[in-house]
Amino acid sequence: MNAQTERLLLQGAAGRIEVLRDAPAPEATPRGVAVIAHPHPLFGGTMDNKVVQTLARAFVQSGWQAVRFNFRGVGASEGAHDEGRGEAEDFLAVVQQCASEGPLALAGFSFGSFVMSQTLARLWPARQIEKLVFVGAAASRFRVATIPPELHERTLVLHGEHDDTVPLAAVMDWARPQVLPVTVVPGGSHFFHGQLPLLKSLVLRHLSATP
Repeated sequence: MNAQTERLLLQGAAGRIEVLRDAPAPEATPRGVAVIAHPHPLFGGTMDNKVVQTLARAFVQSGWQAVRFNFRGVGASEGAHDEGRGEAEDFLAVVQQCASEGPLALAGFSFGSFVMSQTLARLWPARQIEKLVFVGAAASRFRVATIPPELHERTLVLHGEHDDTVPLAAVMDWARPQVLPVTVVPGGSHFFHGQLPLLKSLVLRHLSATP
């Protein structure tokens, strides 16, 4: 992705986990580590997905080290798809090995947002979370965990108005009981075709905000 990109192979419960770690510019003040999860593996989701790459670029530009990884059974990651259970173990393994201490941010796109929410439920409150970013949260297909009220001001939920994979209504049904705001991109599709620069700018604005 840039000159600071490093490819890693970590150890997870199902074997090795393929990881890309992107560092901010050397002159940037480091803010912590962001771990980013990709969309559904059975529908072509990988850590090279354009939305995932856009999230990584936004975090790096904001001074975060961005870590994205392939779920089990994808690319060079070993194992087989496990409907989110094993994938949450993969996510935790990456956090433990790449961000064991210091400021932590979590992000996920589509299926990755579901897995991220399950991981968050296991990390919080033992681990402080600085920022959360949900993009195309897969609330119509999976049980996305609720967000602790203490983290609402640190959470960005982005969804396309015309998402035909996860209807906006499903995300509103998930967010409404929590009184969790949802940022809707007018005309946006699930993959934000033609709107990735806008997606990036919205994430950058969120990352620059102080809770």
